[in-house]
Amino acid sequence: MNQAITLATPLKLANGAEINNRFFKSAMSEQLGDKNHNPRSGLADVYRRWAEGGVGLNITGNIMIDRTALGEPKNVVLDQKSDLSTFKKWTSAATANGSHLWAQLNHPGKQIPSFLTPEPVAPSAIPLTGGLEKVFNTPRALLDSEVESVIQSFATSAALAKEAGFTGVQIHGAHGYLVSQFLSSRHNQRDDRWGGAMENRMRFVLEVYKAMRAKVGEDFPIGIKLNSADFMKGGFTEEESMQVVKALSEAGINLIEISGGTYENPSMMGSKKNKPKASTVQREAYFLEYAEKVRKLVKTPLVVTGGFRSSQAMTDAIQSGATDMVGIARPLTLIPDLPKKAIANDQYKTNFKEPTTGFKLVDKMIMINIVWYEQQIHLMAKGGNPKADLSGWSTVWMTLKSMGAQAFKKRRA
Repeated sequence: MNQAITLATPLKLANGAEINNRFFKSAMSEQLGDKNHNPRSGLADVYRRWAEGGVGLNITGNIMIDRTALGEPKNVVLDQKSDLSTFKKWTSAATANGSHLWAQLNHPGKQIPSFLTPEPVAPSAIPLTGGLEKVFNTPRALLDSEVESVIQSFATSAALAKEAGFTGVQIHGAHGYLVSQFLSSRHNQRDDRWGGAMENRMRFVLEVYKAMRAKVGEDFPIGIKLNSADFMKGGFTEEESMQVVKALSEAGINLIEISGGTYENPSMMGSKKNKPKASTVQREAYFLEYAEKVRKLVKTPLVVTGGFRSSQAMTDAIQSGATDMVGIARPLTLIPDLPKKAIANDQYKTNFKEPTTGFKLVDKMIMINIVWYEQQIHLMAKGGNPKADLSGWSTVWMTLKSMGAQAFKKRRA
């Protein structure tokens, strides 16, 4: 235990970048892209609020690298057609308090709802399962030349992020999106240099990192969000994850956020399919035991996201040495100044009930476990305050108002 480290202790990355404290706002879907997939002005207000609330490092929601490959209808896209002036307003507001703002860059692969594209792409032409194939079309396998093109798109978006004023970028390599698909033998059954043995399956993410680094230079932070495991039969395993962590660390990645699961089995949301052990509940963090194993392999700073609700558990986690930052997402939609409160009070705790309409079918159709938190973000984007007492039915109405018929179309795998 290193009791000299507190939640307020700055973290210096190997490339010299310094983060004010140990609070890491993990990515959440905002759905605040405009019709051209540039950020709406409200995003600046939301992230200014989180910066002023004491977050050391803010990670954006999914920013897509290809406007023909959207994960959700109102995704922000950062490519050569983007209006960088709108991004600069966002980054200026979000970094004014000394907070970092990193762009989470992503390609959804086959996790594209069928109403957004008739034929998504993926490492292999393997559909999602468990009923998801009804609303997510079977993908087409990427050609080798297309794989190279996607890698360059990641690099281009990273360069544009630096130009737009983001202080770093994060590769989304978790939750069943394209990078995650390449890593998984369940989804990647290629027989070329991109598939087969783990050495080949991790080639894609390593090439993405190398291409980004070539564009942004050594001083610009690059991180990754990576699954500890997919928790799926035939999927990405914990042992394979550790191989990837070691390879990325050796390549020079600056920060690794640990998550787990896919939208087929969403362990990152506390999936009932993987009920947490009693020790996990006590320590709050979902993936802390995995992080302890990783810490023995690499010195790269780590972030554990998922489950933290008290100052004591957060402090214990960083003082144990298993993680360097505490990743928080949903609580920040209700308590945007949670970091300040947690730093000021070592007995601080927060707790809230999961939203519901009272009808499981409606909750599932509207994806209330996602859109309720999106609506809290939208309230802040309009200059208002979060509403912990926002009812399930109010959420349904607000989502219908903002998304129309698309509100009832499945947009997450």
